[in-house]
Amino acid sequence: MTADTQVAGLFGWWRAGTPEGRRALVAGGLGWMLDSFDVMLYALVLATLMQDLDMSKQMAGILGSITLVASAIGGIVFGIVADRFGRTRALVTSILIYSVFTAACGFAQTIAHLAVFRVFLGLGLGGEWASGAGLVSETWAAEHRGKALGFMQSAWAVGYGTAALVVAVVLPIWGWRAVFFVGVLPALLTVWVQRRVDEPAIWRARQARPTATTSGLGDIFRGDLLRLTVPVTLMNACTMFAWWGFNQWIPAYLSLPAAQGGIGLSTRTMSGFIMAMQVGMWFGYVTFGFISDSIGRKRAYVIYVLTAAVLLLGYGTSKTPGFLLLLGPVVAFFATGYFTGFGAVTAEIYPTEIRATAQGFTYNIGRLASAVAPFAVGSMAATHGFGTAFTLAAAAFVLAAVMWLWIPETKGRALA
Repeated sequence: MTADTQVAGLFGWWRAGTPEGRRALVAGGLGWMLDSFDVMLYALVLATLMQDLDMSKQMAGILGSITLVASAIGGIVFGIVADRFGRTRALVTSILIYSVFTAACGFAQTIAHLAVFRVFLGLGLGGEWASGAGLVSETWAAEHRGKALGFMQSAWAVGYGTAALVVAVVLPIWGWRAVFFVGVLPALLTVWVQRRVDEPAIWRARQARPTATTSGLGDIFRGDLLRLTVPVTLMNACTMFAWWGFNQWIPAYLSLPAAQGGIGLSTRTMSGFIMAMQVGMWFGYVTFGFISDSIGRKRAYVIYVLTAAVLLLGYGTSKTPGFLLLLGPVVAFFATGYFTGFGAVTAEIYPTEIRATAQGFTYNIGRLASAVAPFAVGSMAATHGFGTAFTLAAAAFVLAAVMWLWIPETKGRALA
């Protein structure tokens, strides 16, 4: 019986990891959970913000897009920082940035103030994923890398669900400003990360080489890597467009009155619907890690995004609360779970000296391209209704599946 067989099972992969790997996964997962918690507070209080600051759907969409543009820049910058100065240092800095500026949103008196704070929040948002994905992917063996990254990615659903719970409790009593003030709490995580989480051994070994050369962003466009960087980036851009296109607007869709194209749910009922979706999202993330380690990254990705396209069409055309409550977790399962695979695919394509740089670029240029999604969906919802607007997201999922024609299967590759 092999060692792999002995540790097989639902949690065997966790026991197979090293203490360093487990601490890295906890750090990356908590960082991503709190990242989600902070950034999604905006979507959850959006209907209230639109009334209080007299914002149109188009302007609300623009603010969402501004955050995504900033997060793309932050992801690229922090990817380079993580390769040069270390994964944990970049992780700590990004968490501090998004925590402080989430709280700052609570002080906004105008739309312009809110826009400035959302820009800085976005910089930290983008930086966290690039740092955390590199940290986790480099501390777990190839046969369990997908599972580890799946659990890291699943923390997004926990953060989103926690944000919905906080909004349900805080918003009706203290208002939207207090909701944002709660967002400073993730800064406390940085103390533990600094004390307990080491840089990955493979990164330290690469830095210690006397012949080590400084690599940069341009290296991901050289030779054979160019033919991989382009479709990987485009594929992620399509999934990012789809995800932000409907997730930025689902809370508003559920809570806006019927006269404005919504369902008309109360804040607490809407938050309950969102928390139910996060359950489906969490299972989508986790199961994708197991499935992609079993049948391969490519096949799992294509199955998830095509199924998501079909389900999203049904969600956007329904006005029945009970049906939406049941369908929501299923939509979230398929329309989000595939993100688990992106960290593994990019880790297995790019070498250590440019891994975080490549992950930061391919993930966050996707965010940059998808920055038009909140505005595009919001504008179409204002003129044609949410059902038609959500078809944009469904179409983007289909295009993401097409991009896999040019992306190779990387399952089982050892890191170089």
